[in-house]
Amino acid sequence: MTEYFTITRTLSAPRQLVFDALTKPEHFAVWFGTAAVEVPQDSLKMDVRVGGEFRAVMLLPDGNRIDWAGEYVEVDPPARLAMTLTDNPDQYAGLPVLFDLAEVDGGTELTIRQDRADFSDEQVAATIAGYNSFIDDIEKELVRMQNG
Repeated sequence: MTEYFTITRTLSAPRQLVFDALTKPEHFAVWFGTAAVEVPQDSLKMDVRVGGEFRAVMLLPDGNRIDWAGEYVEVDPPARLAMTLTDNPDQYAGLPVLFDLAEVDGGTELTIRQDRADFSDEQVAATIAGYNSFIDDIEKELVRMQNG
């Protein structure tokens, strides 16, 4: 049985705008990895359709890099996105990460679910903290997007 961990946050932006922040390279590069990590726009490949490829490079402050890869397995704008995601592109990416966007009063409820797989409790906690940092930066990007 698959066991998921879940992060749910409400964002003060319309659902389509949140979906755009998740799927358009010019916005994705801003929040993926948070402000502390550079994601060069030219490293992004985001073919946001079922079966489409995802690739990104994170350049870490210590000089290291992380190569990300995945595939979009469900694309239902602006309600749902599901994609595999791995920092080891030569190995099986695992079950998809699920992004559900629901309209709520004042904005959009974003729920992210990921298979726990063989993560330790510490790894789950670190991953949840990482997602929350991503969402903090998504919120900043949404303000910028809304203010043009």
